[in-house]
Amino acid sequence: MPTSSDMTTHTDPAVLDALQHQVAVFARRAEQSRLGGVGQVRNSMDRAAYLLLNRLDQEGPMGVKALAAGMGIDSSTVTRQVAPLVDAGLVSRATHPEDGRAVVLQLSERGHARLDEVRASRRALMALVTQEWSDGERDAFCTLLTRFNSSLATLTTSLTPANPAS
Repeated sequence: MPTSSDMTTHTDPAVLDALQHQVAVFARRAEQSRLGGVGQVRNSMDRAAYLLLNRLDQEGPMGVKALAAGMGIDSSTVTRQVAPLVDAGLVSRATHPEDGRAVVLQLSERGHARLDEVRASRRALMALVTQEWSDGERDAFCTLLTRFNSSLATLTTSLTPANPAS
């Protein structure tokens, strides 16, 4: 794996300094606002719940292990984060159709409705934040932010030991 000095040789250090600073500012502002939307729904769902519900909505019912793997977190974290969603009726547990011992998590009707409500609020916030941007600027930012997040996920995965217990 290349060292950090290898990676910065061909890139202007001032650009990398500005980028890391803007990422830090973004993280702080995102945490301050929680990017939770606008109106009555603002900040009504934490990040973990939103990401879990969103994944179940996009990929359909799945087990805890598959959900954890897809989110890049461990199964115990998913179990802990899903419990209040089940208690609130947003996620339901069902028996796996092929393996009666396994549990499958799925978004309930109430979960779908709640997720739609939160998405609409967050969509309104994104529209407000980028109201002076062109459609092309929004598209470019989304493309680059998606690429940044993907690169960060790949790097994080490659830096995580395969078996930390060893």
